[in-house]
Amino acid sequence: MEETNRDTTTPIHDEQTVVFRLAEESYGIEIFRVNEIIRLREITPIPRTDSHLKGLVNLRGKTIPVVDLRARFHLAESEETDSTRIIVVESDQGNVGIVVDAVTEVMTLQSDQIEETPALVTDMETDFVRAVAKHNDNLITLLDLDKALAA
Repeated sequence: MEETNRDTTTPIHDEQTVVFRLAEESYGIEIFRVNEIIRLREITPIPRTDSHLKGLVNLRGKTIPVVDLRARFHLAESEETDSTRIIVVESDQGNVGIVVDAVTEVMTLQSDQIEETPALVTDMETDFVRAVAKHNDNLITLLDLDKALAA
């Protein structure tokens, strides 16, 4: 069954989502945007770049920029752990790695679990929030990946 957002004619469909943690909160991105999930590895810093651009990694001969989503979302820094991962995603700028605290699961969200973002939460600083999903009494912030990565 298809539902429609109240402000637009964009239908909300069931979607497969990669769920990850940042600062004890759950976020999700569409699985079709994810190329792979890798363990944290050495990141070569790039001088004079925005604080959320951690640097570059070499992934099978390809150089990929890596974005720290904690810095991008103005969250407190945390120690890297064995659970820290780089999710390699397809973005408007090509392949980009995003550093997350942990990847928790891949799930299919039903259309009735997904709600558009409340109007009070949406502004220029948070327009990367595409929707919110409810799953087992938890909220998952669904990201507009391209807006989340835009500098």
